[in-house]
Amino acid sequence: MTDFAPVEEQMNILMRGVEFGDEQTRTNMERELRLRLEESRGEGRPLRVYCGFDPTSSDLHLGHTVPLRKLRQFQELGHTVVFLIGTFTGTIGDPSDKESARTQQSLEEAMENARSFTQQANRVLDPEKTVVDYNHRWLSELDFGGVIRLASSFTVQQFLARDNFSKRHAKGEPIWLHEFFYALMQGYDAIMLETDVQIGGTDQLFNLMAGRTLMNARGMRPQVVLTFPILVGTDGHRRMSKSSGNHIGIDEAPGVIFTKVVNLPDHTFRNFAELVTRWGQEEIDQMLEQMEAGALEPQAAKRVLAQEIVGIFHGEEKAVQAAVDAGRMHEGAAPSDAPQFELSQEMNVLDLMSAAGMVRSKGEARRLVQQGGVRLNGETVGDGVQTSVSPNGGESIIQVGRKRFLRVVSAE
Repeated sequence: MTDFAPVEEQMNILMRGVEFGDEQTRTNMERELRLRLEESRGEGRPLRVYCGFDPTSSDLHLGHTVPLRKLRQFQELGHTVVFLIGTFTGTIGDPSDKESARTQQSLEEAMENARSFTQQANRVLDPEKTVVDYNHRWLSELDFGGVIRLASSFTVQQFLARDNFSKRHAKGEPIWLHEFFYALMQGYDAIMLETDVQIGGTDQLFNLMAGRTLMNARGMRPQVVLTFPILVGTDGHRRMSKSSGNHIGIDEAPGVIFTKVVNLPDHTFRNFAELVTRWGQEEIDQMLEQMEAGALEPQAAKRVLAQEIVGIFHGEEKAVQAAVDAGRMHEGAAPSDAPQFELSQEMNVLDLMSAAGMVRSKGEARRLVQQGGVRLNGETVGDGVQTSVSPNGGESIIQVGRKRFLRVVSAE
């Protein structure tokens, strides 16, 4: 029999960051979660908790880690966590996060992405305590009669009331029938997994509540639903998404993550601090108060934030090094992980940039020089042909733009 922590202690941890946008829904879900935890503790039975992830790409980004970290908290409290990969729903396309249909993919593509997803998710979850499942196992076996039975629990008006569908409907834009099926499939996942709790983003509330509707129609106890705010992307406004190009991948190099976080718009600090870091709310509030009072510069706060985020996914040593490298780059020095090129004879800058693979052609190198975007040892290069680098001159640093560096050393 599992020895669970006191219910109030679990509630304080599990309800942190929960957001529904509706106070009544929050009150209901909080009450139901507390009841489940009380029963779980009394019976010594862990709750079954899941979150689904559609493998639309091969990489997880920081936005994915928000529900993953909540799953980890459930694990640490002794509950059973299911990491569900939408190998079937991912082939359909979910419109919840955008106002247009998502591009469909094949099952083979979804399975390929799923392998990378699982490996990366294990950097947040405890792999020893995680059940990995794939929803094509049951959704691909569902016959047409089963789909009709699922659909009979909903009205078209319920779907058209969704914000993204209503906007498209008002604009006269197409809403494909298969998009309606996504919520049915996600609800069916909850039935097949016999879940106690499902978590997801606030944009997924309709789909999560559909699971409650379908479970109730089956005579099952409806799952508790917990939703969390959306992490904005590097543009500071839209949700983080690889397809939007505003993402920060958890598998990206430490220096890349650090730089992207430092370059975030100032107003995103709270969103990232509350959803991605290991900091307590009191510590976050204190930093926000200092920023508002002018005692803490936003750029300094973001450097601390960047080091914290890199530390989570790459360890403290690499986080410190990323901070040092960022400072070096700001001063025009190369970061510690900059690529190295061995030079055996004197070469002009254009030839060197081309030989080292910094550019696709000498023409591109020439344009960069003409635009003032190339530096040699901190000095702007005015003429790429006349400016040369010798293997006898010690280490030289070529910088292209703000972030690309090359260490040039003697081949001897």
